[in-house]
Amino acid sequence: MVDLVKVFGISTNSGNLNIILPVGISFYTFQTLSYSIDVYRKRLKPASSFLDFALFVAFFPQLVAGPIERASHLLPQIYNTRVINWNRFSQGIYLILLGLFKKVVIADGAAPLVDSVFNSSESQTGINIAVSCCLFAIQIYGDFAGYSDVARGVAKTLGFDFMVNFNTPYFSCNPQEFWKRWHISLSTWLRDYLYISLGGNKGSQISLYRNLMLTMILGGLWHGASFNFLLWGFYQGICLCTHRIMTAQKNAHHTILRLKILTPVKIGIFFVVTCYGWLLFRAQSFQQISQFTFALCRNWQLASLNIEMPARSFIWGLPILMLLDTVQYLRVGDEQFQFSWPLPSRVILYTVMFLLILIGASNAPVEFIYFQF
Repeated sequence: MVDLVKVFGISTNSGNLNIILPVGISFYTFQTLSYSIDVYRKRLKPASSFLDFALFVAFFPQLVAGPIERASHLLPQIYNTRVINWNRFSQGIYLILLGLFKKVVIADGAAPLVDSVFNSSESQTGINIAVSCCLFAIQIYGDFAGYSDVARGVAKTLGFDFMVNFNTPYFSCNPQEFWKRWHISLSTWLRDYLYISLGGNKGSQISLYRNLMLTMILGGLWHGASFNFLLWGFYQGICLCTHRIMTAQKNAHHTILRLKILTPVKIGIFFVVTCYGWLLFRAQSFQQISQFTFALCRNWQLASLNIEMPARSFIWGLPILMLLDTVQYLRVGDEQFQFSWPLPSRVILYTVMFLLILIGASNAPVEFIYFQF
């Protein structure tokens, strides 16, 4: 808010209440809210045991950073007898390995390069900012999807199934598809308990756009009471409204855009749109957003690129992650596709991932981004 009032030429100091909040408070707050709302709407029967309810709220794998589990999905698993077999256990171990790979190799490998641009007080060229935004897109995906995979893997080894929280989000062609693939537990929560409660797509078009904007702005503020999160939510709302307007136009040009041959082009264009959104998310002030946005419009000579080379583990690991996500996308979200591979192929994949994790562990450790939420 301090940055916001500075835009209008007002100087103020930020207050500090010195309140220490529990890590991950927003995640289990949303989880308990969904339980309370579902019970109030009589869509769910209250838990018969306080211990069962306490386990639902405080189950440790997803307590810190999600996924945001619904009571209708997790409570029946708590009530019922859980079966742990080799197939389930091996799937859980693979998810843990994949999550550590995404976090240690990909996210932590990209973090120093992203910080060198966003934390620098020096002016940056357009190409530096563009590259750092792309790297941050990869970093936040590896960071958050990595945690979700580890949480799901640990839960699976204990006999629980958590919902899939990420499904190859950077293969999205539009914002509507993106929010069906990115942080699915949050996007579906906002849809079911906020967007639909506001009226959803019922009523006039103005009401629909209002509901979309309010949902995404509040979704941005869920990440924190900061100007950049508010602006990021507003940007996401604008993207969704624009997509709604475009898809509502039934003309020949739009029909051509539906052809599958243009899918890679649409994916590439929307990835650029997504990366600018991550600039708003990662920026430290409104002034930095303004400076970086202006710089993106000029000085795109390749010779002006002066970002250091990524960590060796990141360079080797990124093609593997891209391969895994590409196969999963082509297999329509089948994240267990590698279990259909011959055993030698799987052993090679697991060994390479494990070795890259060991190499990446030598880098400076970086806290999970979503721990602050």
